[in-house]
Formats: sequence, structure tokens, C-alpha cells
Amino acid sequence: MIETEGLTKDFGDFRAVDGLTIKVEPGTVLALLGPNGAGKTTTVRMLTSILRPTAGRATVAGYDVTTQPVEVRAHVGVLTEHHGLYLRMRALDYLDFFGRIYHIPDELRRRRAVELMHRFGLGDSVNRRLGEYSKGMRQKLALVRALLHDPPVLLLDEPTSAMDPGSARQVRDAIQELRRDERTIIITTHNLVEAQELSDEIAIISHGRIIAHGTFRELSERLLGPPLMELRVRGQVNGVAQELSDLVEVVSEDTDRIRYVTVEPERVNPLVIRRLIGLGVDVVTLSEVPQSLEDVYLRVVEGDEKGEVAGEFEREVA
Repeated sequence: MIETEGLTKDFGDFRAVDGLTIKVEPGTVLALLGPNGAGKTTTVRMLTSILRPTAGRATVAGYDVTTQPVEVRAHVGVLTEHHGLYLRMRALDYLDFFGRIYHIPDELRRRRAVELMHRFGLGDSVNRRLGEYSKGMRQKLALVRALLHDPPVLLLDEPTSAMDPGSARQVRDAIQELRRDERTIIITTHNLVEAQELSDEIAIISHGRIIAHGTFRELSERLLGPPLMELRVRGQVNGVAQELSDLVEVVSEDTDRIRYVTVEPERVNPLVIRRLIGLGVDVVTLSEVPQSLEDVYLRVVEGDEKGEVAGEFEREVA
């Protein structure tokens, strides 16, 4: 578990993180999003006991980041933007070196390193020097290093950066598996499609403050409005919109389809279908028009820059 309360970090007169309060339960993936310089990296560094908070408190896996830094680091796996790989070392030797730092027994250390390298498609490169690795291979090896000591908490900064689509899919699948192992995971990324796919919760940070926090569904309903439904019929929709006006708010009408919004799709959509069948209208499809995390993110960040409170939606992850 990760829990912070009023977590704050100042660098002189500059406040990089301003009163951050979050709670991430085991088995939960939190996507921490925000513009460059928003405070994401500073937050991660405090959660790994690399930076000491100016104010507030934080616990990771039950350990206080200020008073128990050794225990925090032993229970956290970190993937940073700059990996710090030792490029002259061979991959297996490099992982063995870090395994010793974590006091992993000899036999388990080597077996786990090899298993993880095969898992991420690096099995044929265990004896190559890291300087010979591509950017994507180095990213995967850095992730292997973060997982080597089997930590209950993972802090992953741009986990699929520089990877080809196949490798990125491997990593995303691995993150899904790690969630099922009841690990607590925070991901920082600019890949909003990836964040939407992987995360249970989303927190958007700007100028060191959490300005939006919740599930994608919660944020999209609050910021983008009710679900948008698209109804497609056989033939033309002449008169259909008028017949549905007492049930839904029609927002657009085309030759063979209409779009409408409703705050209660589970209750209203069956009523819409029954009415159309009663009118002899053949319904081909009725589906929700997908909304994207990009739409939510831009609405929040642009609203914050304009000083609009309408973009705020803060809540503690339960």
C-alpha cells in the first residue's frame, strides 16, 4: 500500500509538490499523469526515500519514507526515466550485482534473473554487454532489475518508453499480472492510451497539486458529461429522434443513426429499444461512443491553466 497525507516538497522558494494526499491499495494500479514539471518525478523520489519531504507524511508498504528509508527501498521496485545501467557489464552479471545488494540468495538470484529475462524476451541476450542493447532492450532490463527482489510496491516511470509495439504489449501484460499478485503500482506516463488500459485509478497533477483523482468512468462522467450513445437503424431515422425526445437528449442525427445522452443508460436504453420495436423500427446496433482519457486529461489541465474550478475532482482512493 502507498499512503500520503499533505506530502510537500520545497526547493528553496519553489514548491514542487504541494500537499499531495493519495491512498493506493494492494492490487491497484494508479496512473499519475501531468505536464512536464508538474511534480511527478519529485513525488516518486519522495516515495522511494531518495528525497526527504518538506512537510506531510508518506508510508510505502507500511514503512515511513522519512524514518524507515532502508525498509522502504527494500520493498519498492523502481523504474526511473534514466536507468543508470552499467553499459560495460554483461546483463546477467549486472542483475547478479543488484541481487546481491538486495541480499537475494545465490541460487534464487540467478534463477529469478534468468526467468525474468526470458519473460521479457531477453533470454538470448543474457551474456551480452548492456552497451550492445537497443533502447527498448535496456528499458526491459531496467524493468527486470526493478522486479528482481519481488517487491510488493512498484513505481514505474514511462515503463514502455522506446519500446516497439510487441515489447510494449509484453510489458503491459506483465503489469496486469503483477496487479493480480496484489502489488501496489504507480505508473507515470505520457501515453494516455496505455494509462487508460492499465490503471484502476487516475490522478492528474499540475503545479504540484492533485487536480483530478478517480476512476476513468468517474472522471469522464464528471468532466465530459453523461455517456454518449449511438443508435443505428435499418433504413433512415426519419422521425425517430422526435419519438425519443421524452426519454433522451438527442445531440445529433444522421441518415441511419442518432446520438443521444442519458445519465441512466442501464434503465433508459431498454426503453428506447422497446419503443422503437413497437414503432416497427429495426435496430441494428446500440452502443456507447468511447470517450478517451486524452479528452479528460486535456479538459482538466486546460481548466487548471485557466483557473477554472470546474476541472477539479479530487477524492481519496478507497
